[in-house]
Amino acid sequence: MVQSMAREFGPQGLHVAHVIIDGGIEGERLLSRMPDRKEKAGVDGLLGIEAIVENYWHIHRQPRSAWTHEIDLRPYKETF
Repeated sequence: MVQSMAREFGPQGLHVAHVIIDGGIEGERLLSRMPDRKEKAGVDGLLGIEAIVENYWHIHRQPRSAWTHEIDLRPYKETF
């Protein structure tokens, strides 16, 4: 769907991207509801808000010669 939207809106200068956030976000909402979540997840077990923002900023600023329509964000410590 994202690629179809990109084909339609890209010529108008709009960049369409799909961001998959696959993991817990180390923020007030999660930690207030599950206070022990950070400890259980361990170091690098949750997604940092600043890191998510950095990835969105990268999508916004990426050069047109190397364009992406999709990015997956997961914590470093994810077990597969």
